[in-house]
Amino acid sequence: MTPIGVLGAGSLVADGLLPRLRDRGPVVTLSRRDDPGRAPSEPVPDWVSLAPIWGVPELFGRLEAHGVRHIVALSSTSVLTKASAGDPGEQAVAARLAAGEQRLIAWAEPRGIAWTILRPTLIWGHGRDGNVSRIAAIVRRVGAFPVLGEAAGRRQPIHADDVATACLAALAAPAAAGHVYAITGGETLRYRDMVERVFAALGRTPRIVSVPLPLIRAGIALARWLPGGADLTPGMAERMNRDLVFDASPAANDFGFAGRRVAAPPR
Repeated sequence: MTPIGVLGAGSLVADGLLPRLRDRGPVVTLSRRDDPGRAPSEPVPDWVSLAPIWGVPELFGRLEAHGVRHIVALSSTSVLTKASAGDPGEQAVAARLAAGEQRLIAWAEPRGIAWTILRPTLIWGHGRDGNVSRIAAIVRRVGAFPVLGEAAGRRQPIHADDVATACLAALAAPAAAGHVYAITGGETLRYRDMVERVFAALGRTPRIVSVPLPLIRAGIALARWLPGGADLTPGMAERMNRDLVFDASPAANDFGFAGRRVAAPPR
């Protein structure tokens, strides 16, 4: 059986993807840390990239050496939501995502390589995401969670395993080639509701405290000095009241994607 290649095999989504691929046949993994002189043992035409899309261009030559003919790559809806952020760092993230997408397309199309880009929304699952798990960590340490205002901005959290399913479905669907898709969870809920479910998962009574923006800014400035807090920004709080909602119907139509609801409290 022809192997399938994976970039970013250490990522959160890989936890759900790699076991499924190994059930189907051989898997080849590739990363920037590998020996660039390692010769491919056989052609690997189909690839799934879970790595940050801005780093994929560094591997274009090695993908070509493996005989790549088809690639499904993850980006993020942050390419849109952070483009107009007030924080320069978040704007830079959006710019890197956009540049990575553009470079992938510009590389693939002249070479006749089929490509699909998937933009998942807020990813959760397996206890090591940077979204729900971060909320849970604060709840455990503090026993409460601060929000800006009503924290009524709508979200569509998508489970990491559903992202993995979308990658496989897009790889198998000819209609998905040459397109960019938003993929979302199957439920839209307020940011506050999402926090309440984390409290429930931890067996705690929700204690959600509305905090004014200046105080949140000060708290984030302090938290950035703590382990794991370097990527915290005021924009994260400001977006609590913004709707970050996307249309996943093209993905449903073209390759049958359907994200799960957050039916049980995320753990």
